[in-house]
Amino acid sequence: MTTEDEIERVAHGFCERTLPKEEWTHGAHFATALWLMLRRPDLVAERDMPGMIARYNESVGGVNNDTSGYHETITQASLRAARGVLAGLPADVGVAQAFAALMATPLAGKDWPFAYWSRERLMSVEARRGWVEPDLRPLDF
Repeated sequence: MTTEDEIERVAHGFCERTLPKEEWTHGAHFATALWLMLRRPDLVAERDMPGMIARYNESVGGVNNDTSGYHETITQASLRAARGVLAGLPADVGVAQAFAALMATPLAGKDWPFAYWSRERLMSVEARRGWVEPDLRPLDF
């Protein structure tokens, strides 16, 4: 996703639950989060995105349970990371520019949370259902 239009298409598709499941990628999660933060002041990503993700998952045949679907700790950590990237950019940054900046960091790799959480802790039911502090090192964004 390199243009505002591409990101907007994905974000709208997510919000409207019409985005094909195969397009809901690691990058699409971040692009949508940034779009919500920059273009939807009526929403608070940290408050609203969890329910939106759960509803989207169900709309494409997914299940939100103790082993799959929505994951609270990963979502909230990702939103903190996205806000951290935004904090280092000009106030008038575009979504595509913000996404490019984020994807130029270690956050581009979908395994980035394992730098902060052990696999056992992050993949626990507790972490899926609620916020769990990192056990390897503190979040630094």
